[in-house]
Amino acid sequence: MSTTAWSNPLRDPRDRRLPRLAGPSVLVLFGVTGDLSRKKLLPAIYDLANHGALPPGFGLIGFARRDWDAQQFADQIEASVREGARTPFREEVWRQLVSGIDFVQGTFDDPDAFARLKETLDRFDREHGTGGNHAFYLSIPPKNFEQVVHQLDSHGLTDQSQGWKRAIIEKPFGHDLASAQELNRVVSAAFPPESVFRIDHYLGKETVQNLLAFRFANMMYEPVWNRNFVSDVQITMAEDIGIGGRAGYYEGVGAARDVIQNHLFQLLALTAMEEPNTFDPGDLRREKEKVLEATRVLGPLDAHTANGQYSRGWQGGRLAKGFLEEDGINPDSRTETYAALRVDIDSRRWAGVPFYLRTAKRAPRRITEIALNFRRTPHMPFTQPAIEGLGVNALVMRIQPNEGIEMNFGAKVPGTQMEIRQVSMDFSYTGSFTETSPEAYERLILDVLLGDPPLFPQQHEVELSWQILDPVLAHWAEAGQPEQYPAGTWGPQGAHAMLVRDGFAWRRP
Repeated sequence: MSTTAWSNPLRDPRDRRLPRLAGPSVLVLFGVTGDLSRKKLLPAIYDLANHGALPPGFGLIGFARRDWDAQQFADQIEASVREGARTPFREEVWRQLVSGIDFVQGTFDDPDAFARLKETLDRFDREHGTGGNHAFYLSIPPKNFEQVVHQLDSHGLTDQSQGWKRAIIEKPFGHDLASAQELNRVVSAAFPPESVFRIDHYLGKETVQNLLAFRFANMMYEPVWNRNFVSDVQITMAEDIGIGGRAGYYEGVGAARDVIQNHLFQLLALTAMEEPNTFDPGDLRREKEKVLEATRVLGPLDAHTANGQYSRGWQGGRLAKGFLEEDGINPDSRTETYAALRVDIDSRRWAGVPFYLRTAKRAPRRITEIALNFRRTPHMPFTQPAIEGLGVNALVMRIQPNEGIEMNFGAKVPGTQMEIRQVSMDFSYTGSFTETSPEAYERLILDVLLGDPPLFPQQHEVELSWQILDPVLAHWAEAGQPEQYPAGTWGPQGAHAMLVRDGFAWRRP
C-alpha cells in the first residue's frame, strides 16, 4: 500500500469556509468504561461526526476488560451520546458512526488481546480504507502506561511504515519531575516525539484560545499589559464539589498536581508570554517555555504558599462532609484539596509583579478565571469618601462558566455629589456569537487526527512545570497536615494571610 498522502486539489486549507476534516483513521480507546470516556470522549466523538468532521470510514475501537461484544459497546456509546452530546441525536449520523465501531475484550497484560486488536485494526484498514492511520487514546491510570505501550510496540502496532501511529496521553504527566521523565522514556521508546499528544483539555477551550486573540489581535491592551500598570495577577480554578467518586485517583495526588502543574501553569504561560513570531507550534511553544523557565516560587515557602483540606461545612444549603470523611480517603491523609502559591517571573515585562495561583474544592462556586489587577492612579483628586466604593481596576478573563471578559473600573454615581463606584463592562460569548463553543475534547481529538500539535504541551513544558512545583510539594510533605477550611468557603486562613502580607487580597469571583 502506498504511504504517500493524497491531497484534494479542490480543497484549499486557507479557505476558512471549509470545515477541517479528519482523514481516514481509527481511534482506539483504552479505558473506555471510565468516567472520562463516558462523559466527555464518546459524546465529543459523536459531536465531531455530527459536524461532518469525521470521514465516512472512521473507526472507533474500544478496549476493556468488560465481556462485551461490538453491539453492547455500541449500546454503551449510544447511552453516553444521548446523555452527554452537545448536538442533537440524529439517526443518520449514528448509523454512519456505528458502522465503524468495534470492541476488543482483554486486559493490559494479555498478549492475545493485543493480537486480536491488531487483527481488528488490519481488518479496518482493509474494509474501511483507513490506511494504517491509528491513534491510541490512553485514558487509563499512568501506572498502566508502560504495559500498554510495550504491548502495542511488541505487536507491531506502533510501526510507522504504513500510515501514522499516534499516542494520546491524559494528564497528569507523572507525579514529579523524575516520574515525568520516566513516563517520557517509556512512551518515546515506541512513538517519535511528534506522534505523542499530551492532552491538557483546558488548552482546547475556546476561552483559553481567545487569550491569544485578545492579546495579540488588539492594540489597546498591549501598552498596559506589563509591570508598569499591573499590580498583581490572580489565576483561580475553583470547584463547588468535593472529590466525589474519585478517591482512588485523588488520594496522594492532590490539588497542586491535579490542577496547578498543568492547567494553571499553562494559563500562566499564555498570560505572561511575549508575542510569538507566528502561531506555528514551535514559535508558540518557545514563548511559553521562556515564561516557565523564568518562573520561580518566592521563598520562604511558608509565607508564599498555602495548602488546605475542606472540612465539614454548609454548602448550597446542604451539610457537606469533610475530605477526611469521604469514602476511600485515609482519615490521616495529608492530600491537599486547596493549593495556592505565589510565583514571580524574572523578565522585563513582569519583574516585581506577583502571580497568585489557587485551586480549591468545595469552594462557594465553580469558576476559572484570570484577573489582571491594575495599580491605583498615582494621584487621586477626590476626597476619601468619594472613592470608598471604587474597588480595584481589573481585567478578568472568565474561562468557565459564563465564558467571556469583564472589565472593572470606577464611574460616577448619578447625583449631585461626586461619588465613584465600581462598575463593569462585560463581553459574553453566548451574547456575542450565534455559534456555540465546541467542547474542548472535540477540538483536541480532531487535532490529533489531523496531526495538528499547537494545543498540546510538549515534554519540555511538562518538565519545567514540575521543576517549579517540586520544591513546594516537598515542603508541604515535610510540613504535615494541611490547614482545614470549612466546605463552602474560599480556603484556609493561611491563604488569605499569604496575600495580606503582600498588601493584596484575593478576588471574590
